[in-house]
Amino acid sequence: MMRETFLRWPSREALGREGIPRPRRLLAWAVRLLVAGVLLWSAFRDDRVHGWTAVAGAGGALVATVLAWAFFRLTVEHRLWPSVTLLLLLLGLAAGFHAVGFETPATVVWCGSAVAALERLPLAAALPTAGAGFAAFAVFAVSSGDGWQGAAATTGGMALAGYALRLDAEARGSAQRLLAQERAARAAEAESAALAERARIAREIHDVLAHSLSAQLVHLEAARLLIERGADRDRILERVVAARGMARDGLDETRQALSALRGELTPLEEFLTGLVRATAGAEVTVTGERRPLPADASQTVRRVAQEALTNVRKHAPGAGVRLRLDYEPGQVTLNVRDSGGPPGELAGAGGGYGLLGMRERAELLGGSLEAGPGEEGFVVTLKVPV
Repeated sequence: MMRETFLRWPSREALGREGIPRPRRLLAWAVRLLVAGVLLWSAFRDDRVHGWTAVAGAGGALVATVLAWAFFRLTVEHRLWPSVTLLLLLLGLAAGFHAVGFETPATVVWCGSAVAALERLPLAAALPTAGAGFAAFAVFAVSSGDGWQGAAATTGGMALAGYALRLDAEARGSAQRLLAQERAARAAEAESAALAERARIAREIHDVLAHSLSAQLVHLEAARLLIERGADRDRILERVVAARGMARDGLDETRQALSALRGELTPLEEFLTGLVRATAGAEVTVTGERRPLPADASQTVRRVAQEALTNVRKHAPGAGVRLRLDYEPGQVTLNVRDSGGPPGELAGAGGGYGLLGMRERAELLGGSLEAGPGEEGFVVTLKVPV
């Protein structure tokens, strides 16, 4: 763990400029320009600096600027040896400044390189590099007449400043990574919500078509059987008219499904009342405290009621049907029970996937659907949490 700490780079987010407020960036550039101006003024006001010495100093300042810029770019890319090489060149350039009399720029380059190393390099490389810069500064300070206590205090303060800058950059980098993760999570959540909405629309379209076409198939298959048996025209026409009515009902259901997708559902009790009114021998009872249901739960109840009545018409035509809707604490229960009777001509038609699809739809909402023979006929019981 300790080895990993010493060899680990600061994150790219910490070394980059992303996440730094614009006012802070402008302030940083203002401070750099001010320091550069003060350094140049302090260097060139010296009477010893003139002629080629001034030219060399100006060229050295330009070279130091380019090297510092390249060092910052290379550390963002986590390129260790080129970064260390540039720092060593900066330290050597500072020694050259000191040799020609640019003592203040030399001091700033020594200290700045050491602080930058602590801030931007792995500690294994930063400590020796920063130590070289601080040592050169301390030797210069003591040789200039400053006490070793003052030099040590200044060196320690700058070392702490460099490490504090490193911690601040790491904190900013962590914040940037968390922000990126949050944005990715929000994007994934939005994509998941879009997929869920598409799945819901697909289920609505499937349920409408399956119910409508299944009901039409019942009557058209009956008409085919009647024609094959040579039944009279009125009985055949009755089935064809019924199929046409189912097609009309399918269009109405499609409009209702579109209204449901827009959140414009009619009350559930009103829907069930209209459903049993169109089915001979059916009745509906509602118990419990009536309350609005979520769209998915309401649509599931409606589709199960439609599917159950279609199955009664297919398997036990003419049987009485009782629908019971119970509003209970935490859930709503739909019970559809028929009185039974002789199987119809189309009892074997269809693949038997209607109730299976309704069961899957109920389970998606955390509910359940049970279907099977009762005391008299067939019973379908749906429970949906709300």
